[in-house]
Amino acid sequence: MVVLNKIYTRTGDKGDTALGDSQRVPKNAARVNAYGTTDELNSFVGLARLHADGEMDAALARIQNDLFDLGADLCRPGRENDAEAEYPPLRMVAEQVERLEAEIDSMNAGLQPLRSFILPGGSPLAAHLHVCRTVARRAERLAVELDAEEDVNPAAVKYLNRLSDWFFVAARVANNNGADDVLWVPGANR
Repeated sequence: MVVLNKIYTRTGDKGDTALGDSQRVPKNAARVNAYGTTDELNSFVGLARLHADGEMDAALARIQNDLFDLGADLCRPGRENDAEAEYPPLRMVAEQVERLEAEIDSMNAGLQPLRSFILPGGSPLAAHLHVCRTVARRAERLAVELDAEEDVNPAAVKYLNRLSDWFFVAARVANNNGADDVLWVPGANR
């Protein structure tokens, strides 16, 4: 499906790029910003994985793969033309959102309820997961912004929304199941 034998092509030297349907658009187009931010998020997930092991690392690996699926979905406009495409476009599906929800519920079951907002930090893994959370929120905002202009797969937006929640709960798990969460103290420095 993908062959990358030459990395630079010079086709984007004038500030445009090709979407998944070969349409050329400016590199600052809303669609490019949306899928570019999912790529950025994937890189931050890779950094988080440097501090993860076991099931947490496996879950993050699944998320990285999903983020490539999401990028493929977002880079291809015109869902109404999917049936006519030479190859079936890759689209996010409800099952990917449902998997995140099940994982959130499983992780959250072992945590005490929060009685304060928490500050990003704690363990190195938790700090990286909080960065992932905030970049996922930005990707979601950009996907919603794109959806105001063009059709976006609703499962893609839902996935990003759940994903930021996943990172939040996973950060708590990475902080000794919430015991090492850094709590916000309102007005502490007045």
